[in-house]
Amino acid sequence: MLRGMKTILVVDDERNIVELVRLYLEKEGFNVVAASDGEQALVQFERTDPDLVVLDVMLPKMDGFEVCRELRRRSDVPILMLTARSEDIDAIVGLELGADDYVTKPFNPRALVARVKAILRRTDATVRGGRPIQVGNLRIDPRRREASVGDRHLDLRAREFDLLAALARDPGVVMTRDVLLEDVWGTDFPGETRTVDVHVAEVRKKLSDDGPQVETIRGIGYRLIPPPRNSAPDSQAG
Repeated sequence: MLRGMKTILVVDDERNIVELVRLYLEKEGFNVVAASDGEQALVQFERTDPDLVVLDVMLPKMDGFEVCRELRRRSDVPILMLTARSEDIDAIVGLELGADDYVTKPFNPRALVARVKAILRRTDATVRGGRPIQVGNLRIDPRRREASVGDRHLDLRAREFDLLAALARDPGVVMTRDVLLEDVWGTDFPGETRTVDVHVAEVRKKLSDDGPQVETIRGIGYRLIPPPRNSAPDSQAG
């Protein structure tokens, strides 16, 4: 493996899908390792320390949801879930467990590669970080990937952190779901805005009542509203 080459763990019990995904990812310069069931996926994860996991929902021994839950206990590695079902519930469950995005089978392999690149690009950008952001009593440190409300640390998953940071960069400004999808996930594929809604719901729970609030602008998107001035420092970026 070349130095600097990113490793993708592909987990699917359908060999033809694994080989198809491997072919397209390797063409783009990625190193690919594979697992055919949930238990093997966890072993491969510990062995290879991948940069991203492509994870099927329907797996033998341990399903994709269980694997996703366990990976989130161990790491913030980006997870792209695959589902063969048309119902939204699989995607929602996966996102709530900490997956970063999802693709529905059957899929265009070029589109999947584009999604992988977009997630990694966004992850790399946030790791490089920038100056801390302050909105009222909310403080976000992109370099450390830490956020707090007053003295309370926010236990945010990777994409929840990115979403909150995107909203906090322009407090009070309405951001559409499509803009947030592009800014946070690095993609503007149609039909995936529910990804944003699920993550916003989780961010709201963690901000609670003592921090800034994420306000829904019906039919448009969201904006971050700072807490009252008399209960927190003035909103500022610095």
